[in-house]
Amino acid sequence: MIITLALGITAFAITRPGELVTPIGQGSMSIDGREFEAFPLPDYVANKVTSGYKSYFIEVEPGIKVHMLEVGSGYPVFMQHGNPTSGLLYRRVVEALPIDQVRVIMPTLVGLGFSTKVPVFEHTVDNHIRWINAALGSLDLEELVFVGQDWGGPIGMGALAESPRLLKGAVIMNTGLNAPTEPMDLSTAHATAKAPITGELLLEVLFPITSRLSGAQGDPASMPDDVIALYERPLIDSGNDKAPLTMMRMVTDGPDHPSALAMQRIESYVTSLAIPVELVWGMKDPILGKSLPNMRANFPGAPVLETDAGHFLQEEVPEEIAAAVMRVVAKAKAPG
Repeated sequence: MIITLALGITAFAITRPGELVTPIGQGSMSIDGREFEAFPLPDYVANKVTSGYKSYFIEVEPGIKVHMLEVGSGYPVFMQHGNPTSGLLYRRVVEALPIDQVRVIMPTLVGLGFSTKVPVFEHTVDNHIRWINAALGSLDLEELVFVGQDWGGPIGMGALAESPRLLKGAVIMNTGLNAPTEPMDLSTAHATAKAPITGELLLEVLFPITSRLSGAQGDPASMPDDVIALYERPLIDSGNDKAPLTMMRMVTDGPDHPSALAMQRIESYVTSLAIPVELVWGMKDPILGKSLPNMRANFPGAPVLETDAGHFLQEEVPEEIAAAVMRVVAKAKAPG
């Protein structure tokens, strides 16, 4: 009886939905004549980026704030990360870019980093698309080049599908932009994540997703503890660290998955594009390394750089990504 009660309490505790946690900034910041809520970066983050970074919130809906990082001036480049990282994933790419020529805009998905944390049922592809689209809309941009990886690929493309005039070019990394046509699990970890209680126990309590990032890399040393802390600490400090597992569960496992309809719309938009695109792929990615042929089919004729990086290739091959970005920016800016 006591054991059964203890197990029930444990199951209830680890399957809690999480609460809305709305971050609070300090002061204001002017971006192109518009005022936003400033957010001073904590020391463990500030010492990883240059002093030129702007950090602020955009409240896209009441209580829902997207944390924005940006640096540089010039042609806008919108870089969207995925699960379970944040806009800080692109900091090393920024170091390799001529920031006097490009304005790099790095939103953090709701639920991750310093953005608002939401209950698990708020994590849907459509919600994330709406939130990122609203953040971009608040910046009043006229055009941009998109860079996306992991969930940042479909969420970023989905947001741009709602504002199609913006997109002039793209650099696509390890991600998926296609709807499923048959049942399948992306990986063993994703299959594990689907199981109620077991998923929470294994991937939140015993082996948290953020603690396993080095295993997804070509070079595990590219994810040392201080880098993992950039992505892990904001979740722990907020008191709602539900997003990583929930976003794994957002990944489609077949045509009947709740995310499938949104992925169909994204695929339709992507395959209609006629823009300059380059693919930079981490071939040692244990999750999406094998998916390069699907992405080649989406963008036939796009230059492809196969690297020895893993899933979070921004931490391993930032110079190669930056070079691809600048090539696409040059094409996007070219007359005609």
